Amino acid sequence: MNHIFDFFFGQYSEYQTTDIVLEIVAVIFGFLSVWFSKKNNILVFPTGMISTCIFVYLLLKWQLLGDMMINAYYFIMSVFGWYIWTRKVDAEHETPISSTTKKEKQISLAIFLATLVFVFVIYKTFDKWNGWVAYVDTITTATFFVGMWLMAKRKIENWIYWIIGDLISIPLYFYKGFTFTSFQYLGFTVIAIFGYLAWKKNLNNNLATA
Repeated sequence: MNHIFDFFFGQYSEYQTTDIVLEIVAVIFGFLSVWFSKKNNILVFPTGMISTCIFVYLLLKWQLLGDMMINAYYFIMSVFGWYIWTRKVDAEHETPISSTTKKEKQISLAIFLATLVFVFVIYKTFDKWNGWVAYVDTITTATFFVGMWLMAKRKIENWIYWIIGDLISIPLYFYKGFTFTSFQYLGFTVIAIFGYLAWKKNLNNNLATA
């Protein structure tokens, strides 16, 4: 039993208690944010902002630059998304769930490619491009950047990007030694699948009543 515990949590013996508590708090608020997103609830943004603020601090301390930029970007896009979700499209209705247009797909591709280049430059600048983790981190960063932008726009395809990024992040964070965060992404994957199904049902109902 002790061997199993050490396998999953042994690395925390070298961490400060404050950082462990902060990671757990960030994970809890991260779960809340994804859950509220699944529910199509505006609370996705304030809960997410709390989680991202904590992770920016921790990831900067852990020198995980790509992941830190993801969370800083999440915070900025949460402010943007909060505005979009509450903006009235007419006197009675707020911005609805919808599918991406051709132009938005092109923008998504542009965001993905631009993020790949940007993160690569950051890693090279700080001399951190030194292993396969940097490659994977760059890809997940680009994937999550697109997912967050689409979520802020209330586009159903955001869930596809979250699912792909989450599945990659589960083993990545475990390998990095952040077990709680790895478990968080496992939970995110499950919620994201149900989130996609819930948003799909909502979108179909809106189309049927249009």
